[in-house]
Amino acid sequence: MLKRTLYFTNPYRLSLKYNQLIALNKTTEEEQSVPVEDIGFVVLESMQISISLPLIEALVNNNVAVVFCDSKHMPQSLLLNLDGHTTQSEVFRNQINASVPLKKNLWKQTIEAKIRNQAKLLKLFDKKSFDVLGFAKEVKSGDPGNREGAAARIYWTRLFGEGFIRDRYGDYPNGLLNYGYIVLRAAVARSLVGSGLLPTLGIHHRNKYNAYCLADDIMEPYRQFVDRMVYKLYRAEPEYAILEKEQKVGLLRILTEDVFIDNLRRPLMIALSITTASLAKCFAGESRSIKYPELE
Repeated sequence: MLKRTLYFTNPYRLSLKYNQLIALNKTTEEEQSVPVEDIGFVVLESMQISISLPLIEALVNNNVAVVFCDSKHMPQSLLLNLDGHTTQSEVFRNQINASVPLKKNLWKQTIEAKIRNQAKLLKLFDKKSFDVLGFAKEVKSGDPGNREGAAARIYWTRLFGEGFIRDRYGDYPNGLLNYGYIVLRAAVARSLVGSGLLPTLGIHHRNKYNAYCLADDIMEPYRQFVDRMVYKLYRAEPEYAILEKEQKVGLLRILTEDVFIDNLRRPLMIALSITTASLAKCFAGESRSIKYPELE
């Protein structure tokens, strides 16, 4: 079942009653309820939200990703369940003991899928893509030639124009991309935990200050679905714009976007579970291929 995403921007008091999330609007005193088992994500944006510990426990037990925003209304931290899989320790051992050749091969597959999706996105918007697609055929185990970077340099300028530089603190529409990627990263981390994997131990990313290295690895071929959504917003409003509530809500819909994966069309949130489950099988030696979505 496709899980719901709840987005709270006003002062609310959130509590638990009969396994239902009870949302009491502190301003209007209106009350709403949602079964906890139907929830996949909760985004808390207002600094005037209070949440009870019993509700937090129920959300964690149901593998709900709870995203906390900072005073600037940007996602800052993530609450995840690290004991939500029946064979947790076995999956952890498989992940920790994964060989270097296996991880390099998985990274090769990841970058190939990412570049193919970049090329398809360019083609979708009638932009030259053949040369970008060519980089996918040149990726070797571990991507020592950095075909990922070579493709990215062409991809970004071709998608948003010659003057665009993809930078976390860069000009519009970088803010839209940042927000969409943060949402996507949380979704990937949730799926990894649901598959019994530890988001910290990556197959390529290994920054000692990064608690979500594996999430950053696995989200690479999914970024283009965010890029597509952001490009549509950018095309409708190419001038500088502040990240508004409506845009944030729109970007949260990325989780329910349909994607094509494993010869089936599934919501992105479900596709992520297919990807992370296939990754767990690779670590267990049951498969050599990780399943990624194809952008259409």
